Amino acid sequence: MGKGFGENPAGTAERPALSRRRMLGMSGVAGLAAWGAVGCSADDSGSGRSKDAGTGEQGNGSKEPGKGEEGSHITAPPPVGILGANFNGDPAKVEFAELEDISATWLRGFFPMRDADEGAVSEKPQIKKLLEAGERGFGTVLSLKFPYNEQAIPTPGTDAWKTAIERVKKVLPTIMDRIDILVIGNEPFLETRKDQRDRRLNLFYEKIAEYIIAYRAEHSARKTKLYMGALNHLDWDNGQTGATKRWMTFVKKTKDIEGVDIHPHVTSLAGAQKYLDYILPRMRPEQKFLATEFSLVLLWKEHQTDPVSARFAEKYQDAQGKQVWEVLREATEQPFTQQKWDDFLSMTPWFANNKTYLQDQLEQFRKTERLAVATYGVSQDEAMATNFTARKNPWMLNSLYCPYTVRQSKDGLPGRNRVWIDQFRALQKTN
Repeated sequence: MGKGFGENPAGTAERPALSRRRMLGMSGVAGLAAWGAVGCSADDSGSGRSKDAGTGEQGNGSKEPGKGEEGSHITAPPPVGILGANFNGDPAKVEFAELEDISATWLRGFFPMRDADEGAVSEKPQIKKLLEAGERGFGTVLSLKFPYNEQAIPTPGTDAWKTAIERVKKVLPTIMDRIDILVIGNEPFLETRKDQRDRRLNLFYEKIAEYIIAYRAEHSARKTKLYMGALNHLDWDNGQTGATKRWMTFVKKTKDIEGVDIHPHVTSLAGAQKYLDYILPRMRPEQKFLATEFSLVLLWKEHQTDPVSARFAEKYQDAQGKQVWEVLREATEQPFTQQKWDDFLSMTPWFANNKTYLQDQLEQFRKTERLAVATYGVSQDEAMATNFTARKNPWMLNSLYCPYTVRQSKDGLPGRNRVWIDQFRALQKTN
């Protein structure tokens, strides 16, 4: 889930606490060992840099492979074990200065298909952002979202089906051969009415896929690779069904489909492993998978009504007697300094005990040698930070940039979750 804002007036971003060159020179865990120092010595102004970080510049002015100054051309690596950035359906807070700051070379978002009913598709914010990213040299992933939670999923031949196809017809000319990866479906098993998550769901998406495959062939748009996606809750007792089995059967037998997308929002790496154990044996050996969303958000949610940690309450007296969700809500109402946000994360045991999650999850994905692209939330957005309660998913703890819970940095970029942001940079190396 992600967004962020702000650019340096010069068009380039200063580095946060650990420079990109320094982070990438460390091994994953060694780099993370610096977190304690960052969290405890950062300037309390919210600048997002540690006291010993100096200027935060790279020193020799060198860039990582594929990276240039803000606004210049990026050379995206091929989709093999990639970690990219994800803005979901809201690119409003995503700036290219931020993507440059985190060394990202791939960008993903989803597009709600009903938005194609009015106006030019090329001007829709999600499409426009991805097309601009592609022009800058980023690899791009677009998921087509078909929300049918409040109405029956269309049956081929009906008026509702004709409407769905008309929307597809409007989108394809704008994105085909310009987007690198097109995912047919966003979260079909969550975006379809519960009573229709069966063969009716399968039939709809199979026919949509066949239409897109035919269009791509007719227009020789071979640049755009096709995936089906995304599967959710495969780690739940009721998450693996006849419909998910048919989904994977279609993926395997359809030669124009490169693989499947998964969204493992889980409580542990063991939960994510269940996704891999399910999909990999059900695909052709040459097929790969995407993970365009993934996180430990369900673990974070389990702890929302915990008392805030004693260490944090001792340092910040206004937090005494409060539960975790109340502190998070206060951060959305009056953003914390970078120091206070760092302290909250590092002093919260269930978060600190999982501080290597991003690295560990990517290692799990990459170990399969079947990962094409995984994408992680760039930044918080308004929806995740508005009217926060104990029952709301704490997506805000996943994001790399934290414009809704942390004060803007002196370098012009939003406040950061420096646990994830440092790992994200380090994980840009795929071997």
